[in-house]
Amino acid sequence: MKRILVIQGGGRPNGNTAQLVSSFVRGAEEAGRHVEVISLLKNKVNGCLGCNACRYGKPCIQKDSFNNIVPKIKDSDMIVFASPLYFWTISSMIKAFIERFYCIAEEEPNPPLGRYEKYSEKDCALLMTAADNFFWTFEQAVSYYQFAIVNYIGFRNKGMLLAGGCGDTNGKPQIDQTEHLQKAYQFGKNIYSES
Repeated sequence: MKRILVIQGGGRPNGNTAQLVSSFVRGAEEAGRHVEVISLLKNKVNGCLGCNACRYGKPCIQKDSFNNIVPKIKDSDMIVFASPLYFWTISSMIKAFIERFYCIAEEEPNPPLGRYEKYSEKDCALLMTAADNFFWTFEQAVSYYQFAIVNYIGFRNKGMLLAGGCGDTNGKPQIDQTEHLQKAYQFGKNIYSES
């Protein structure tokens, strides 16, 4: 059974991103996947300090939720990063979470493409919501995901669901008035359909 870990970084507890995650999870669970959602609203994860105390295989010296999440990261087949669009990119919560991957890296004697370490082979996906829906709305977020998660860490991209046009930031969530929830459900249901 494939194990999927969803990291929900920001947004309102019942907002657009939370609803998108719920639909994805429902589809994945109906397809027989084991899914766990970790909300970074409830689990504080600080950004990396760059102190190098963690190299290699040692726990991070920071006393926050990340060290408790590490076994879940290692046990998962896929990590789904879920974020609202904040200032044209992923939330600072997701960025801080990704930075802390530094302490789960392994030494790489011959690093390819500028990598200094290696990470476990995993699949990944990106779920994002935004009020806007311009052709460039998600460009910076997608670029970061592609370069940091796929190219540098080396996870295998299983897809992205970029849910734009979910209503203005001052009102109630309006994702239920779009097709995004149904798309998220299908995304979750079919994410490992070729397996």
